[in-house]
Amino acid sequence: MQRPTLDDFREIRRGLPVVAALLFVAALAFPMWRISVDAVQYPSTTLRVSLYAYPHLAGDFTEMARLNHYVGFYFPDPVLVEPNFPVEENAIDVPEWALGPVAFIAVSLLSVFVAVAPTTEKLKRGLKYQFGGTVLVFTVMLADIQYRLWQAGHTLDPGAPVMGVDGFTPPLWGQYQVANITSVSRFGLGAYMAATAVGLLAVSYYYRNRAATFSELPARLRDGLTGLPDAVQNRLGREGDTDDEGDAPHRPTTTVAEPDHPDTHS
Repeated sequence: MQRPTLDDFREIRRGLPVVAALLFVAALAFPMWRISVDAVQYPSTTLRVSLYAYPHLAGDFTEMARLNHYVGFYFPDPVLVEPNFPVEENAIDVPEWALGPVAFIAVSLLSVFVAVAPTTEKLKRGLKYQFGGTVLVFTVMLADIQYRLWQAGHTLDPGAPVMGVDGFTPPLWGQYQVANITSVSRFGLGAYMAATAVGLLAVSYYYRNRAATFSELPARLRDGLTGLPDAVQNRLGREGDTDDEGDAPHRPTTTVAEPDHPDTHS
């Protein structure tokens, strides 16, 4: 079975999946999610916590845990591994958190496997399944995270010092307030690296039918941007055309014959 040579990886459809694979693995070393918290208990300090794709927290997570204790909101229990933070007995179980690296490494290995496909047809077919499968994996992961956030925010500890706090759902991106605690959620560098990797897979899928190389990519982008105004103008021109005499649909004309009036003589 013939394998691609190093020169073959100059093609966008083979080279970009390899770069995406490296980004997926490297993303595990950086935070996926960041939370900033302001509260009256810390008048001159903004607490910041970073969460990774595996059960690991960084930043002011000890102080954040103390603050969350007032409303009965706790960091989740990954169950399958020992995290680097203390777990409350009332915390929700999130065993899939420990499987985060498995998903990232799996899509990374699949990217490399597709890039070394021996034939063009297998490469094109692999790019299609790889891009679709990766989008599906990360969509499921985001949905699962949002569900777990909803679950944690709606199973508050009834024995918390601050009573009567309504259930809430922390967003993946945005600001929210609970009691006198204001929090802001943002994606971390690892999430942006993973999103960039997915974007590279989308580009490689777009070029799946072309043997375009990286050196040709700037010219192709330039030609595409240059031709865009003309394409838009032509499109608008076609939509704005009015029917002239030559383009107007044929409308049959009928003439009504004058009835013959015989001459009458009185």
